[in-house]
Amino acid sequence: MTAPRSLPVAGPARVRRAAALLIAADKRAFALVLLLNGLAAVAALAGPWLVGRIVDRVREGAGAAAVDRLAGALVVCALVQLLLARWARYTAHRFGERTLARVREGFVDRALALPASVVERAGTGDLTARGTADVTAVGTTLRDVGPEMLIAAVQVLFVFGALFVLDPVLGGCGALGLMGIWFAVRWYLRRARTAYLAEGAANSALAEILTATAAGARTVDAFGLQRRRIGASREAIAACRRTRLRTLSLRSRFFPAVEICYLVPVAGVLLVGSVLHRHSVVSVGAVVAAALYLRQLTEPLDVVLMGVEQLQSSGASFARVEGVGQAPSAVPDTAVVPDGDRIEVSGVAYAYEGGGDVLHGVGLTVRPGERLALVGPSGAGKTTLGRLMAGIDAPRTGTVTVGGVPVSRLGPEQLRRQIVLVTQEHHVFLATLRDNLLIAAPSATDAELRAALTAVGADWYDELPSGLDTELGPSAHPADGAQAQQLALARVVLADPHTLILDEATALLDPGTARRAERALAAVLQGRTVIAIAHRLHTAHDADRVAVMEDGRLTELGTHDALVARGGAYAALWHSWHGDAPAPPST
Repeated sequence: MTAPRSLPVAGPARVRRAAALLIAADKRAFALVLLLNGLAAVAALAGPWLVGRIVDRVREGAGAAAVDRLAGALVVCALVQLLLARWARYTAHRFGERTLARVREGFVDRALALPASVVERAGTGDLTARGTADVTAVGTTLRDVGPEMLIAAVQVLFVFGALFVLDPVLGGCGALGLMGIWFAVRWYLRRARTAYLAEGAANSALAEILTATAAGARTVDAFGLQRRRIGASREAIAACRRTRLRTLSLRSRFFPAVEICYLVPVAGVLLVGSVLHRHSVVSVGAVVAAALYLRQLTEPLDVVLMGVEQLQSSGASFARVEGVGQAPSAVPDTAVVPDGDRIEVSGVAYAYEGGGDVLHGVGLTVRPGERLALVGPSGAGKTTLGRLMAGIDAPRTGTVTVGGVPVSRLGPEQLRRQIVLVTQEHHVFLATLRDNLLIAAPSATDAELRAALTAVGADWYDELPSGLDTELGPSAHPADGAQAQQLALARVVLADPHTLILDEATALLDPGTARRAERALAAVLQGRTVIAIAHRLHTAHDADRVAVMEDGRLTELGTHDALVARGGAYAALWHSWHGDAPAPPST
């Protein structure tokens, strides 16, 4: 199994620019947060200074009235600080929620802009992990950690300013004592980002293995691959454990070192302050106030340092979220407009990454309104050719055009109006039946929705308890595989493209239902092009022409009757599938 190619990870400079753009998008709220935090920090500075004043006034022999006035002022300042801090936190949380919404919307827009081939090569696990765990980590930082850290950082700056205003010598002593924290933070930052990026990559790899195993459970069971998949899962879990232990090891050394550094400046200020007081340079109240300021620093510094740790984790997550925008995306050429609906495949060769060519010089013209069947043994290249015609992949050599324009130059919206590919893969959204259909045609009426369901033989919708308003999903009405596939076909009817590529799209339907759905589609799409990649050869029998693929080459092309009469590869397939009975008459 080929390892998936991970999506890009944004560098530090891009992450900083993205963060700056998020702040600029709501700069007034951000400025208000800064202002309120600053006022709250100023109010908090009054406490230690007032305590120091009370100590000095008591030593000077002041009466109870003077102490009561200072104590009352202390209470008022504490209340003001509390109210300002709560207001600042509320404003910051609202800012964080709005910013998180922008991050989520931007991620969805970028993810939807990714070509299907890029997502397939990266693996859905990586994209899922980025859109869930990583976006959640970024949201937690924006909503909770960011505001708390901002408040704490402002408090630290103001406390240091007050400490130096109180006494420059004591302030310098305290700052010198805290230098150990600076070295500890530098040591941690050099290692943390790489460790957290590795942890995120390991989580994505595990998610990819688990989702692939769950999605292919039947295949795993059919081919006896349980041991191999369990072994791969265990290796991925072990990798996750190693990366998580690495980040835990960094934290377990960083935080104890910081805790020790908190004690050094307080001890230093008390020792230096006692010497200065002995020489009548500072008062006892000033020394007490300086020590209280340094103790007051402990809580906001804890918040800041915890935030630094969280920022390394969420910063790595943000880099992974932003990295989605660096993945190759379709760049539409709005200047080109297809002239007609003819699809031309000329000299096409294609190779999947790490392998040889699976298509060799394929040339094919699909006429507007034609019903073409692509048949051939498994691995012949039918699905690959369908993907190239649908614009999902680009040929290594040669061209695939629609209306004379290379499909690779058409943007997703423009391409979907030209060609739609329907495969065995389908999805039922956790919403009503109506919402599941309106995805393809938001302005469709209920009558058009019912007509689309009827066209694909989805008569079961009449039996639903609430009709089109019935909720679909495991906890409501669970749609089975056949119903889900009929929903996918109904969306195609509503989308109304001029060319439809069906890659065994009715494989999960029973033969009778599949035949009814295909006949209904043929009637609904009359005058449009239908390319059916089929393993049930009755589809080829009903087609205008049949293209036979063998070993990545187009070996036969013609009507069903002509190819059966020729006695070549298609005739052998037909008689094998039909149990050696004579072919039915052409209709």
